[in-house]
Amino acid sequence: MAISKQYLKTRPVCKVTFTVPAEEAAKVAVVGDFNNWKANKASSLKKLKNGSFKGTLELPKESSYEFKYIIDGNYVNETEADGYKWNDYAGGENALLEL
Repeated sequence: MAISKQYLKTRPVCKVTFTVPAEEAAKVAVVGDFNNWKANKASSLKKLKNGSFKGTLELPKESSYEFKYIIDGNYVNETEADGYKWNDYAGGENALLEL
């Protein structure tokens, strides 16, 4: 898994690209406090020919977000996250994205 960040000079946002290698998966989405933990069309990642899933979101910079991937209905943390934060509601850690 991987995350790449591109800060825009013209607007106070960061383009965050999420890449998830999941050849056997049918659907992958990224959810977090930036989208109220809702898997929808905007949060769905597109399956590439190499079997990985990829998608880009524009998020306000100078913020911190908790997130996870949903891979075929299972919540999975990003292994290369900026950190992890315990979440009592989830009963586990969520990945952190620092912009």
